[in-house]
Amino acid sequence: MFWFILLVVVVVGVVAWKMRVKLLAKVLGQSESRVSRQINRRR
Repeated sequence: MFWFILLVVVVVGVVAWKMRVKLLAKVLGQSESRVSRQINRRR
């Protein structure tokens, strides 16, 4: 059971990382292009 929970957490983390621009745009209430520019500028 522990391994199943760990696997679910890892999968959710990967999906959240792939969709971070959309998720941050929703949370912050800003456009996706603006959030994308902010993320790319910090690198």
